[in-house]
Amino acid sequence: MNHRHLLPNEIDLLVDDEVGFGVAPLKAHLRECAECMARVEEARFVVDALEELPHFAPSFNFAERVMAQVPVFVPWHVAARDSVRRWIPQSRSARVLVLGTASGVASVLTIAMIWIATQTDLLVFTTGVIGGRAREIVGDAFRDIVVTLFGDQVFIAIQQVGAIGLTIAALGFVAAATGAIFGLKAIATVSSRRRS
Repeated sequence: MNHRHLLPNEIDLLVDDEVGFGVAPLKAHLRECAECMARVEEARFVVDALEELPHFAPSFNFAERVMAQVPVFVPWHVAARDSVRRWIPQSRSARVLVLGTASGVASVLTIAMIWIATQTDLLVFTTGVIGGRAREIVGDAFRDIVVTLFGDQVFIAIQQVGAIGLTIAALGFVAAATGAIFGLKAIATVSSRRRS
């Protein structure tokens, strides 16, 4: 007599009506152990109940609905090719016209880029003049705003401390404002805890 109960895989062998060298001792154990016999009968009942359940098949468009929700990686060159194909006309004469137009535009742009590259001195000079004028306009506007809001004395003080002093003052203001915000938040938190 075997003094242990059957393991789940041994019960599966008996439920499946397997035959073989190791099944005979298991059947002998079943004849002597009521608890194992009850477990095997319970397992057979579950298997029979599962076999009687109706078999459902998914609808014909199930795969399409699932795949519509799956993000598919499209390589950049495939996406670019598909985008270009949408813009290419189907008729031969229209394709020739589009190709001619695209070639003309590309030629004009190439010639323009070559001309700009050869005219770098003029380009540097023009950029310098425009940049200097833009700095003057911004500086005058800043001076006018500061003088209007705070007066001439503040503008003179800003000119004396320079950009570094102005930056330090702005950073000090930001630090003070941040400290004040966190301080007020801490006070509000403590106050709300005291009320609770």
